[in-house]
Amino acid sequence: MTKARKAFMLALALIMAVVLAACGGGSSGGSGSSGSGASPSSSPSTSDGSGGGSASSNSPDTKRFAGTTIRFVAANHAWTDTIKPLIPKFEEETGIKVNFEQFFEDQLTQKLTIELTAKSDSLDVFMVRPLQDGKLYIKNGWLADITDFAQDPEWDFSDFAQGAVAPFMQDNRLYGVPLITEREILYYRKDIFEKHNIQVPQTLEELKEVAARLNDPKNDFYGFVARGQRSPAVTQFSSFLYSSGGDWFVDGKATLDTPEAISAFKLYGELLREYGPPGVLNMSWPQALGVFAQGKAAMYTDADSLFPNMLDPEKSIVPEENIGFAVFPAGSAGRKSYNVTSWGLGINSNSKKQEAAWEFVKWITNKENSVFVQGAGNPGPRNSAWQDPEGVKAFSKDLADVMNEASRIGVGYDRPLVVNVGEARDIIGEVIVTSIEGGNVENAAKAANAKFQELLDKEASN
Repeated sequence: MTKARKAFMLALALIMAVVLAACGGGSSGGSGSSGSGASPSSSPSTSDGSGGGSASSNSPDTKRFAGTTIRFVAANHAWTDTIKPLIPKFEEETGIKVNFEQFFEDQLTQKLTIELTAKSDSLDVFMVRPLQDGKLYIKNGWLADITDFAQDPEWDFSDFAQGAVAPFMQDNRLYGVPLITEREILYYRKDIFEKHNIQVPQTLEELKEVAARLNDPKNDFYGFVARGQRSPAVTQFSSFLYSSGGDWFVDGKATLDTPEAISAFKLYGELLREYGPPGVLNMSWPQALGVFAQGKAAMYTDADSLFPNMLDPEKSIVPEENIGFAVFPAGSAGRKSYNVTSWGLGINSNSKKQEAAWEFVKWITNKENSVFVQGAGNPGPRNSAWQDPEGVKAFSKDLADVMNEASRIGVGYDRPLVVNVGEARDIIGEVIVTSIEGGNVENAAKAANAKFQELLDKEASN
């Protein structure tokens, strides 16, 4: 376990202790302007609801904000489609009117950037991609600190998976609530494995051995496929890195050239170079998934959220019963695949209706609604939803078991948690490409580490 990971786990443990203590004492909730943890504090409340919570945050009076109108801006997403029918029920129960707006992802990002930069107070709640934009939004002070609100005992913050919460945490403060989660898993051909009497690989070394054994390029069949395109490959490479004992950086120091990282780079590159299909350097998830779905690969590692594409007969010629799911194999550091939040909810730090906005966030992400939403096929962050039969009914038992286990052990980020995520991914992706091409990984990692350190230093000084 890296120092950064240890620090996170310790911080989260301390946070939960404070949360439980605060809940028992009935202290007031609140919302400030910045931070990313989950521990409540005794921040003073404000009378206009523009920041800091109050004792009313835990009040049983569900109509205390009746007559308030909040504005919710969301992305076009399956989660959004699922919760739309719930909004009238929320309005009826609370008397809060929700003005709902929905946009394509790029449009949403542009709209949020413009309004948040202008410090607009007409925006109250919005969907955000914490791994891609979280650090930037927190740095710019756009996300309200909801740490104190999260102490609400009925909402039960402790029910959220640790990895899912991680990208919304900074300095032991909480800046958002996870909505949609995904984990890297192993997809494999059950029929091919049975034919050759092969067991599902439990380690990365076994993964390589199976890939070599099943690789048959003369018949256009390959042992392994995954993303090979420079930037898109970084997220899926992350599980190889963590499982090998590496990380992107530790205590502000880049660690791309450590023995653990170099070992992971070499393994990922070897798998795709020796046992992958032609053209892998041009493959993001649609292309890599296509190879597997067209029956041309024995194994494929990527996000579990892609499983509907595997089971769609219009996209896949592999019968559903021949597709297997497994937890990502263990490396020298054990099983450490990612378990990340792809989308979450944030409250505008400039909103004058933060308490009413929290009522919506709390209600739409409570246990009951989380089970309903996940039951419709949207993998969520609540542990209880994974234990509820209604919460896993959209997934096969095999897949649900794998997702549940991967959620339990997952690392909460699949890329460096920095402000300039795109630049960081490009730097790291160069090493992945070099490895796939069979180049000098040590030199490439050393050069990338220097560039990445410059980026970390630049961000630290700003």
